[in-house]
Amino acid sequence: MASASSSSDSDTGGASPPPSSMQANGAGQGQESSELSCLNSAQNGESSSVGGTHSNGLLSSTDNGNNVGTSNGSSVGPCTGTSAASTASSSEVGSLKKKKRLTQAEEDVIRLIGQHLHGLGLNQTVDLLMQESGCRLEHPSATKFRNHVMEGEWDKAENDLNELRALMHSPNAIVRMKFLLLQQKYLEYLEDGKVLEALQVLRGELTPLKYNTDRIHVLSGYLMCSHAEDLRAKAEWEGKGTASRCRLLDKLQTYLPPSVMLPPRRLHTLLRQAVELQRDRCLYHNTKLDNNLDSVSLLLDHVCSRLQFPCYTQQILTEHCNEVWFCKFSNDGTKLATGSKDTTVIIWQVDPETHQLKLLRTLEGHAYGVSYLAWSPDDTYLIACGPDDCSELWLWNVQTGELRTKMSQSHEDSLTSVAWNPDGKRFVTGGQRGQFYQCDLDGNLLDSWEGVRVQCLWCLNDGRIVLASDTHQRIRGYNFEDLTDRNIVQEDHPIMSFTVSKNGRLALLNVATQGVHLWDLQDRVLVRKYQGVTQGFYTIHSCFGGHNEDFIASGSEDHKVYIWHRRGELPIAELTGHTRTVNCVSWNPAIPSLMASASDDGTVRIWGPAPFLESQEADGHMDS
Repeated sequence: MASASSSSDSDTGGASPPPSSMQANGAGQGQESSELSCLNSAQNGESSSVGGTHSNGLLSSTDNGNNVGTSNGSSVGPCTGTSAASTASSSEVGSLKKKKRLTQAEEDVIRLIGQHLHGLGLNQTVDLLMQESGCRLEHPSATKFRNHVMEGEWDKAENDLNELRALMHSPNAIVRMKFLLLQQKYLEYLEDGKVLEALQVLRGELTPLKYNTDRIHVLSGYLMCSHAEDLRAKAEWEGKGTASRCRLLDKLQTYLPPSVMLPPRRLHTLLRQAVELQRDRCLYHNTKLDNNLDSVSLLLDHVCSRLQFPCYTQQILTEHCNEVWFCKFSNDGTKLATGSKDTTVIIWQVDPETHQLKLLRTLEGHAYGVSYLAWSPDDTYLIACGPDDCSELWLWNVQTGELRTKMSQSHEDSLTSVAWNPDGKRFVTGGQRGQFYQCDLDGNLLDSWEGVRVQCLWCLNDGRIVLASDTHQRIRGYNFEDLTDRNIVQEDHPIMSFTVSKNGRLALLNVATQGVHLWDLQDRVLVRKYQGVTQGFYTIHSCFGGHNEDFIASGSEDHKVYIWHRRGELPIAELTGHTRTVNCVSWNPAIPSLMASASDDGTVRIWGPAPFLESQEADGHMDS
């Protein structure tokens, strides 16, 4: 009313408002604004009476009857309306008005900063920020609602919902919000031992809402709780107090537009999303994502160096005396198994500190050589298979070095591939001569599938479906329980090998003359073709790797190891050092910075970060 009176005097007396006050608030006249946005100073450029408050919360005062305003913290001395008007040109007023008008984005940023400062307890700073900017942190009705919820004044909070109804996009949400309020009210009564009051809330307020009756039945069961601790445990509730009420407010806010009440910790959420996006776009990011903002600097963009990536030869294993056809890290990452044409399998121990490998034991007697290896799910056993003309399969106890089973169904068989069932008690094996068996740990035949010329095998996580690539350039799913099969992947060229991601969703194929292809097994679509690798008709095994399996690595007939980020077709690294075809690559599942490659040159190379960050020249360096 004081502001209206002042305005009326101005109209009748013919005197314009003091320009000092207009400059203090930066503005023009005739500009409308909502209560939720920054209020234009044209509406409050006129000073109020003594002790009055502007509509945007700015305070004005008088000094011996003369108006005193503030602009950016500086005071304007006493002056009369006419003298001030003569000193302020219209261009100056226009420039000030232009300077002080905030965009929607600027208003949003101020509100976000205000909310963050409020969360830190810097309430006076927030008040000053809102006053000086002319913004409101949230709608007055929302502020009142928040206070009533935090103080546990449930009847007043319910009344506040009627004021908020007009501001909401979905009026039906009022019922849900009321339900959440009454649920908190009910639980607090129970915790305080006010059973009759709680029962009244349940019967007289919650039930008539006719909303979420299943939840009401659960709530009624809490009446039987003998003490407060029992109630909190069964309800999975923090108990009466600030923590549970803050959690309640977070739920309630989801039904309100952000213009009315900001989502909780909104600035923190945006910053975390920005950090995650930068990490996702980083080609060499290979460590666990930490969502805690305290672990990163917000002052710098996220960048991972190639020097931290497994692109440098850390060790060359030369114990094999012929071509090395396969290598595979154990599931826990503590061991590496390598199979060679020299008829041996070597088990290597990985040092958890230095990541250096040392020979643990040699498993001998594979007359045809070892072209495929498979660790049991618990890493107790290792199965070794040979090339096409091998009809035998060896099942070794890795802990003791003893041969548990040497299996051969027929001398006509070709057992070149194997895959473990997730239960660790069964495995499937087969080859290109039409054998496809399911066996137990003693080599006893449990099931067989006739007429499938198997190139490569994989058991899915459900334990029922076995994937098999065959000579018809496809991957089919075979169910040994109900004896059904179906086509999943169809290529135009022979599938030399394939592997599946940990979650069972993606398959990585090495396709003859084509290279490395990524398929989505669920949608049955080709996702990506990776470029650069040389793939003829040799059997080359690629792999997923790195943290979260974000990377793909493959050997190549041009003697290199290629690494791609899963989302990009072009290689991010080409590793040189081998002198003949690289047959297999294995990424350590527990140490994302460790990788192994096996080659026809008779060596196994262990790749890791640069040994000296100052030097990018190393044996087996990364080509740019």
